[in-house]
Amino acid sequence: MADLGQIVKAYDVRGVYPDQLDDRLVELFGAAFVEVTGATAIVVGHDMRPSSPHLSASFARGAVRRGADATMIGLCSTDQLYYASGALDLPGAMFTASHNPARYNGIKMCRSGAAPVGQDTGLAEIRALVETWLADGPPEPAAKPGTITQSDTLNDYAAHLLSLVDLSAIRPLKVVVDAGNGMGGHTVPTVLAALPVDLVPMYFELDGTFPNHEANPLDPRNIVDLQARVLSEGADLGLAFDGDADRCFVVDQLGRGVSPSAITALVAERELAKNPGGTVIHNLITSWSVPEVVRERGGIPVRTRVGHSFIKQEMARTGAIFGGEHSAHYYFREFWNADTGMLAALHVLAALGGQDGPLSELVASYDRYVGSGEINSTVDDQTARLAAVRKAFADREGVTFDDLDGLTVTTHDWWFNLRASNTEPLLRLNVEARDEPTMSKIRDEALALIRS
Repeated sequence: MADLGQIVKAYDVRGVYPDQLDDRLVELFGAAFVEVTGATAIVVGHDMRPSSPHLSASFARGAVRRGADATMIGLCSTDQLYYASGALDLPGAMFTASHNPARYNGIKMCRSGAAPVGQDTGLAEIRALVETWLADGPPEPAAKPGTITQSDTLNDYAAHLLSLVDLSAIRPLKVVVDAGNGMGGHTVPTVLAALPVDLVPMYFELDGTFPNHEANPLDPRNIVDLQARVLSEGADLGLAFDGDADRCFVVDQLGRGVSPSAITALVAERELAKNPGGTVIHNLITSWSVPEVVRERGGIPVRTRVGHSFIKQEMARTGAIFGGEHSAHYYFREFWNADTGMLAALHVLAALGGQDGPLSELVASYDRYVGSGEINSTVDDQTARLAAVRKAFADREGVTFDDLDGLTVTTHDWWFNLRASNTEPLLRLNVEARDEPTMSKIRDEALALIRS
């Protein structure tokens, strides 16, 4: 077995090798989860990966041995697990490696009401407890073990989402959905069943080996099939979900990908119409257009670090109505501050179906700048490369720096952010500018410095 520190490091980013995350270790995590959260009952779900059913069962056994009852909801999307955690008011565990390749698996955990379990909110304690039990032997079983019951939450999950968006008057839409052989193939038919939608399914067969393409729509190579199908079908739009279906990417009627920042701005405007003056969270690599639209609609934008734990903390701290990341995670106060790509997709359908124009025209007002997308570079010394980039741009007129998350360099006409990966020897670059030539120039300058 690999060193637990490496397992938890990978586990924290939601992906580990199944031969590292074995049944014995997962039982200990189940026991530690109960111990740290103080739960008397938990809810457990899993995705379609071959290792997920037995790993989730092992986790439940560990929880039951410590005296907690376990409600098993079986196959589900991650946001369906969050729904169950919120609706049942129980801590939850979801077995998935999200968009990662087939050989990976991992655990996403939350406290009651879908509250996050992160490094500073229980994960470090869980790790320490498991390490102790690995060294000294497993804990003694509780005097009274818990019970395991089965429950199906799919219909209730769908009904809850549909109660949050008014879709009663939308026009008929033709929608191509690429589930990538992930959990969208499980949830999408139920959620969209009652809507005036001509659904064209792609890769809805649940298959954790991902025979068609990786279930990671952030990589443009993985939406090529969807783009072609939207055009061949003459569809109004396309939707692509990642492996655990908590993220949703959008393709317009011309087969072009819609920026997640534009979707964030669109949904923010709709949420502010229901909650005037509300706060909207956005991470620091979303487009300038997001805080601009929020202010124009009378809202309060709050900028935060990249990552779901930071977004959720700010959602809770500020009482925000909505939060969005450029990675296509969308968080809703009405959904226990948790992220759900499906609810964002319903907002897009409501906005498009509530008017007569095409999606490309609808999103144009939210897509105001030119972005590079995230560009990864392998480097030997992350700190040295960051310092070199800072030094090179220090004398530029009108430049400001901030260190909220990595290095952000901003001027009137452009900005870029450079962040170190926590798990790989990578630097991640995002650039945005007012026009394509400026963006390309700054991107190329920064990459030359990073890769020198």
